[in-house]
Amino acid sequence: MWSWVAHRVTGVLIFFFLFVHVLDTALVRVSPEDYDKVVSTYKTPIVACLEYGLVAAILFHALNGLRVIAVDFWAKGARYQKQMLWTVVGVWVVLMIGAIYPVLGHAARVVFGS
Repeated sequence: MWSWVAHRVTGVLIFFFLFVHVLDTALVRVSPEDYDKVVSTYKTPIVACLEYGLVAAILFHALNGLRVIAVDFWAKGARYQKQMLWTVVGVWVVLMIGAIYPVLGHAARVVFGS
């Protein structure tokens, strides 16, 4: 049940990110100066943490989506859905650990110095 909730929540969060992304990208046509101001706020450590959260949401949503496809289209999928969920969580954790430096490395250097 919680994987169902997490799948829906991550889908909604990704949708809102895409909505904001389209709006801020469209701003470049209206006012390039305001676009530059908005983009400069994206270079803060707080936004880097939000980006890490976005990576977490996208990875979980994608991996869990593959699990849902396997449950729906594999004859034995329903029997192994719990094991597949734990596999998804394990792969997700490994990938999130691997994403720490690429996503948060610059923010850590800004906060703690080189």
